[in-house]
Amino acid sequence: MTTRTTAQPQAQLTVFDAVTIMVGLVVGIGIFRAPSIVAGSVDSEWMFIAVWVAGGVVTLIGALCYAELSAAHPHAGGEYHFLSRAYGRSIAMMFGWARCTVIQTGAIAAVAFMLGDYLTQVAPLGPYSSALYAAAAVIVFTGVNIIGTVQGKNLQIAVTFIEIAAITAIIGFGLLGDPGTAGPPPVHPPPQTAALGMAMIFVLLTYGGWNEAAYLTGELHDAPRNIVKVLGLGTLILVVLYTLANVALLKILGLEGLQGSDAVAADMMRQVAGRPGEIVVTLAIVVAAVSTLNATIFTGSRVFYAMGRDLKVMQWLGEWDGRGKTPLNGQLAQAAITLALIVMGAFAPNGFKAMVDYTAPVFWGFLLLVGFGLFILRWRHPAQPLPFRVPLYPLTPALFCLTCLYMLHASLKHTGSAAWVGVAVLLIGLPILLLKRNEAEPD
Repeated sequence: MTTRTTAQPQAQLTVFDAVTIMVGLVVGIGIFRAPSIVAGSVDSEWMFIAVWVAGGVVTLIGALCYAELSAAHPHAGGEYHFLSRAYGRSIAMMFGWARCTVIQTGAIAAVAFMLGDYLTQVAPLGPYSSALYAAAAVIVFTGVNIIGTVQGKNLQIAVTFIEIAAITAIIGFGLLGDPGTAGPPPVHPPPQTAALGMAMIFVLLTYGGWNEAAYLTGELHDAPRNIVKVLGLGTLILVVLYTLANVALLKILGLEGLQGSDAVAADMMRQVAGRPGEIVVTLAIVVAAVSTLNATIFTGSRVFYAMGRDLKVMQWLGEWDGRGKTPLNGQLAQAAITLALIVMGAFAPNGFKAMVDYTAPVFWGFLLLVGFGLFILRWRHPAQPLPFRVPLYPLTPALFCLTCLYMLHASLKHTGSAAWVGVAVLLIGLPILLLKRNEAEPD
């Protein structure tokens, strides 16, 4: 018992491990779905590529802001820890509640539903097939991470390299293939108007997940120095992969072909490699979902751990399992909430979309607070050592905050009713503020 209550996160992740986890988090299902939507929102091929490059620039700006915060304040709680130092424990507790009940668990459920959708095409299990596969995946990968951080890390490295190899193959087939070997693309009505803002929403959604690297600083070797390398190198890999993948798709299908495709990678591979190419892409999508799911489960439980350390009534979440070197109770709580969301999504017309809508506004709202937090921490602690300073301050964090503000507005305007359900769940957590205040008074 002593091992569980006194153990602490240990520096056991290298830069290579952390970059692999970050890339595995981001390079997921979005790249197989978003290009057609993005193509439908632009009016030229150069603009299609430009928005993907612009999305990479925005991601880099955010990564640089997080690099300063993570280097100066390394902690397994990541954003929870940043918000606590910038605004106090009350805002951090609300973020912990939001992440536990909306942001992280909703993201895990969304990826699990996508995995279930593709597995259902191979082996359907009935009307709730996607939900059954989603629930099983959450249980399996939570079990892997409960066994231990090393096991979860090794699995992540394996699936991430398989995933990158598959996407690299798609890039190679696309760049070297002949767009004239197949018939014309399916005909769909062209978009009524170009909507650059909508394109950026889906581009940034596809790049989403890079911020999870902040949760690795409590277990990263020499985090103040190495987190900058992790965020910088990880972002560079993502921009190169996404830009080349979309150049390859555009070369084979053309802008109109992308606009008319519901499965861009599969359609492209069918043209250049036939039915076997389609099968390869389907397997790549499954591997991508597995990679994202495992990495999100890995990082998500860390905020449960940080929240349990701050709130006495939930202190059981703040226990670190010294044997498996993982927040065991946080993993279990995360899985339980995620399974409840999967049950809810099973009765929605589209479980994946419902989960994306559910998480979006709450996610961007707190990301905006993190961006403002960089200004607050610099002002409040002018003598704080900064191993890394964000370049072009204050312009860089200001651009990051404006991007988050726009995405918050867009996520409320363009998503469905599930978005407001997520906001309502956030508000349900307001009593936590009173509970925290009452606990803090004796101290």
